[in-house]
Amino acid sequence: MTNNPPIHNESDNVAVLGLGRMGTALATALLAAGYRTTVWNRSEGKDGSLLELGAVRAATAEDAVLASPIAIVALSNYEAVRHTLGTSPEAYAGRTLVNLTTGSPDEARTMAAWAAEHGIRYLDGAMMAVPQTVATPDAFFLYSGSDAAFNLHRGVLDTLATSHYLGTDPAVAELWDLGLLGTGYAALAGFLHSLALLDTADVSPSQFVPLASQWLQGMIAFMTELAHEIESGDYTQGVSSIDLNRAAVGNLVLASRLQGLDSDVHTPLRGLLDRRAADGHGADSFSSLFEVMRRRA
Repeated sequence: MTNNPPIHNESDNVAVLGLGRMGTALATALLAAGYRTTVWNRSEGKDGSLLELGAVRAATAEDAVLASPIAIVALSNYEAVRHTLGTSPEAYAGRTLVNLTTGSPDEARTMAAWAAEHGIRYLDGAMMAVPQTVATPDAFFLYSGSDAAFNLHRGVLDTLATSHYLGTDPAVAELWDLGLLGTGYAALAGFLHSLALLDTADVSPSQFVPLASQWLQGMIAFMTELAHEIESGDYTQGVSSIDLNRAAVGNLVLASRLQGLDSDVHTPLRGLLDRRAADGHGADSFSSLFEVMRRRA
């Protein structure tokens, strides 16, 4: 096992493995920025537009990795990454692997251990973007793993999106990804449920959006207050108590059922509020639900 693999000097060469919509967007951005970009995809026919832009097609994944000191991988899952790169990993020693494939924290740690075993610098990443926002101010990517690799290839990574390095634990980027997705999914699920509720009164989605957007802006500002309460551990000064929200969410669940709607989006929150109140914390801030959710030692 190589603990301190040599680092290739960064050049204008970058490899992109996986040419789905995101992989193609990544390669396109690199080409537009002037990088000599080598591309590879398991199935043929997806690199035509990239070749027209100047990309170089690699016959094999190994050829693509060996063409550059940094390989950016965006495949369907971690198993595909292992299958693609596992045939001759010893050849990649000293290079940097940036894995932008979606997976779990455990998969990220396992992949990082595999890379370290073969002398490969490893960064696990999460793309908080859609293809059309790559290389625009609207996109940001999260990275964790080798700090040396991140610093060495920061220029390449910043070409794709605003880069946020989160530390040497390779699992952290995936945890942040899940945290951000969880926040977004909860908001979107609530939004869709609200549309269904208002549909019973013939309110169209486009009518609802302006006020919903204004309301959510206030909720975003409220997050800072909740975060401060959690960090201080003082839940006694909050303006929005457990009991207050327990009644509001109860009304939301009841109204949904009376309108013949599925209330599963909000029922779990009502259960958490009930638990916190039953523990004698009904007067505490809404933020104190964190104490119900957090992992205990």
